Amino acid sequence: MAGEGDRERSSALVAGLAGISLRCGRCGTAIAADRSPGRCGCGGLYEVVYTRAPAIDLRAFERRLGSWEALDRSGVWRYRELLPPLPSERIVTRPEGNTNLYSHPALSAWTGCTNLIVKHEGENPTGSFKDRGMTVAISHARAVGARAVACASTGNTSASVAAYAALAGLPSVVFLPAGKIAAGKLGQAIAYGARIVQVEGDFDAAMQLVEAASSELDLYLLNSVNPFRLEGQKTIVFELLHQLAWEPPDWIVLPGGNLGNTAAFGAALEQLVRWGLVAQLPRLAVIQAEGAAPFYAAYRSGFVELRPVRAETVATAIRIGNPVSYERARRAIEFTRGVVEIVSDEEILDAKAVVDRAGIGCEPASAASVAGVRKLVAQGVIRPGDRVVAVLTGHVLKDPDAIIAYHLAGERRPLANRPVTIPPSLAALREVLDDAG
Repeated sequence: MAGEGDRERSSALVAGLAGISLRCGRCGTAIAADRSPGRCGCGGLYEVVYTRAPAIDLRAFERRLGSWEALDRSGVWRYRELLPPLPSERIVTRPEGNTNLYSHPALSAWTGCTNLIVKHEGENPTGSFKDRGMTVAISHARAVGARAVACASTGNTSASVAAYAALAGLPSVVFLPAGKIAAGKLGQAIAYGARIVQVEGDFDAAMQLVEAASSELDLYLLNSVNPFRLEGQKTIVFELLHQLAWEPPDWIVLPGGNLGNTAAFGAALEQLVRWGLVAQLPRLAVIQAEGAAPFYAAYRSGFVELRPVRAETVATAIRIGNPVSYERARRAIEFTRGVVEIVSDEEILDAKAVVDRAGIGCEPASAASVAGVRKLVAQGVIRPGDRVVAVLTGHVLKDPDAIIAYHLAGERRPLANRPVTIPPSLAALREVLDDAG
């Protein structure tokens, strides 16, 4: 990744990172922040540890909303006092973040939650929340002199890696499970210039290969193994609370796949409580697809152990059977007194149809959070009047095949919007419009 001269320059660049350290969450081993942080020798993952609380003025975040400066415009770097202090000249930003909150009567009626808000991370530059983590991790890669970057992906990560690597002028390699990636996501990775390697097997096989490659072939790893990825993803919580005037909701509900967001959300909330920025702690609810639910099974067992599964679900972004961030996500659930639930593919697709018909739209994995709200309200876990934020993780056009399959399927679904074909006559048109009315 870096020669001797590059290493000296990198060390100088990260000398300003006093105030943080990288520490293994399993065994406590610490390493310098001047390299690609893969796994610890014990198999655990490194985490960014802040050794001192920064000086934070919430009014500064507010003032930056009106600024045209690149870092201020980013919904990640706007909160830079809460992030690793990377050199500003190495930061790569599009900008990302700045995602909106939405509420809609149809969503409240369908879920049974009268105070439901959705935060749409599909409004990020490449269409998913991954851009938040990527701006921090790619910026760290530049700061330490990385020569090439890599990731394994079910789609969204590959699109984000390819885009941000191109912006940074770095070659990128993405490892994809052969034949198991939505066309829209694959198209993004190809278009942005990444080297595409399709691996025979599932995501977990691709992940094992890229971890080995990052160690042996000197590639900077950009999966959520990388703690700087999670630092960026924490800003979903920072920005959400900023949008709510720093008054936390009762619940934050999110989809669970590789569990990077779960880990990041828990770390963000712990950081904010420790630094006195919020007093009330929201509960996290992680929703997994029924066919890819090892975290749910572990939760139901009291987190005795994680048993990997062969994942299969229509929600490709969370089709992961052996989540990398399991240990960090478990701590997040325990810290927030959170819950883990599962929903079927049919429940996911119905929830997606409701979100889409509300004019908001999302990819299937995103809809798991909304389906989960409905299920948890029905179970009495979430009260109908609770203030709930459900996170939508990806754009509606990430997986257009899922839309077509749902609405044009052989069986008639109540929420299906099937196109009709008519002869070119007003009489035929009137008949169709009368039926629609």
